[in-house]
Amino acid sequence: MSIKNVTVAGGGILGGQIAFQSQFMGFNVTVYDVNDSALKHSEQLMTSYPDIYKNFYEDGQKADEVIENIRFSSNLADAVQDADLVIEAIPENVDIKKDFYKQLSRVAPQKAIFASNSSTLIPSQFVDSVDRPEKFLALHFANQIWVNNNAEIMGHAGTDEKYIDELVKFARDIRMVPFKLNKEQHGYILNSLLVPFLDAGTKLWANGVSDPHTIDKAWMLATKAPMGPFALLDVVGLQTPYNLALSRSETDEEQAKIARLIKEMIDKGHTGLAAGKGFYEYPNPEYQQESFLK
Repeated sequence: MSIKNVTVAGGGILGGQIAFQSQFMGFNVTVYDVNDSALKHSEQLMTSYPDIYKNFYEDGQKADEVIENIRFSSNLADAVQDADLVIEAIPENVDIKKDFYKQLSRVAPQKAIFASNSSTLIPSQFVDSVDRPEKFLALHFANQIWVNNNAEIMGHAGTDEKYIDELVKFARDIRMVPFKLNKEQHGYILNSLLVPFLDAGTKLWANGVSDPHTIDKAWMLATKAPMGPFALLDVVGLQTPYNLALSRSETDEEQAKIARLIKEMIDKGHTGLAAGKGFYEYPNPEYQQESFLK
């Protein structure tokens, strides 16, 4: 098959980026979300992307037309009526995803491939809720998709190899570098490396060892990395790390501390780069200033 029509389910930060990138590269894109308010928020998030694309891509001028060409729908049957590929980017919750896939299976055309962008869960955790297990797999993107252009493709035991290959091709077609995993892995490659790093930083903070900026400085000076764990958390956005810490909090007191601290920031609206404030203020965060490492 040839993928032409893409539906992105969940128009949050990453879902919106996937939709924008796919439309920018010539695919017909529909964004689905639960209500019109969520869709308006998704469209609003995209308004900053044209300027970014103009500065990043040689053909970035065409980004001006992207948003007006994306279709937005809060009706799932309508949103997927002609989909060749449905990319799910909804909250990291097994029960929510299972309910979504049951609904999706009832209304999606049989030709549609289902791909989850879940960052911590694996397809086999909710494959029983899908009516086409051979066409179900994971397609994981990183935040700031235009520059962090890796796409991790992971099937489950029942995924037909030809659909994995189809998504490898799709990833290349939207200017991603595809990484094909040989087996299921929570966190894929990227997050299997990144999450322990971020976890180590937040534990130092939660246990009162040091403050976020000092921890970032220590890492940046020693490794010459462009940012530390807390700057990276701002890029990721604090909602996902909060959800992850909360899910571990019942059996891990350190994670409970981390969840409480991040929740305090979220309640203030300090959710990271997209909000203009997290552990740093944007634009021009302190860690990008020459004086930060002095």
